[in-house]
Amino acid sequence: MLRHKPMKAPPVRSPQAAPYLLDDQVGFLMRVAMQRHTSIFMSRMVEGLTQTQFAALAKLFECGPCSQNHLGRLVCLDAATIKGVVDRLRGRGFVATGHDPSDRRRRAVMLTAAGRRVTESAMAAAAGITAATLAPLAASEQRTVVRLLKKLA
Repeated sequence: MLRHKPMKAPPVRSPQAAPYLLDDQVGFLMRVAMQRHTSIFMSRMVEGLTQTQFAALAKLFECGPCSQNHLGRLVCLDAATIKGVVDRLRGRGFVATGHDPSDRRRRAVMLTAAGRRVTESAMAAAAGITAATLAPLAASEQRTVVRLLKKLA
C-alpha cells in the first residue's frame, strides 16, 4: 500500500540559483526509467500480460484468493482499474470468482489452473525483466535503487 508523507514547502531559490534543468529532475528521470522498464517488460513478458495484469496474478499466487477490492489495495490500484484488470484476466481464463474461503458471504478472485501455469511462467520471465532493467547498474547500486524505491513507495 502506498504511504504518503506530508510534503515540505520547496526551498526559496536565490537569484543566483542554478537554472531549472529538466534532465536533472527526479520525476522526469523516473518517467524515462519507467519507459525503459516498460519497453523491456512488454518485449519479454509471456502471454502479452500487462504490468497491472502481471501484478494481480503474482499477488494472487503469493496470497491466494481474496476479494477484488483487497487485491486492488495489495497491488496499489483503484477499484475501477482492478475491476477492469480482473475482468480481462477472467475473460482469458486466468482467474475465476467464487465464494471467499474465509467468508462465504463475500466473493473472491482466485487463480485458475491455467492462471497458475501462466503466473509461474510470467514470474520466471519477470526475474529476467528485472535483471535487464537493472543491468546498467553494479550489484550494490541495484540493491540501493530497490531500497530507495521502497522508501519512496
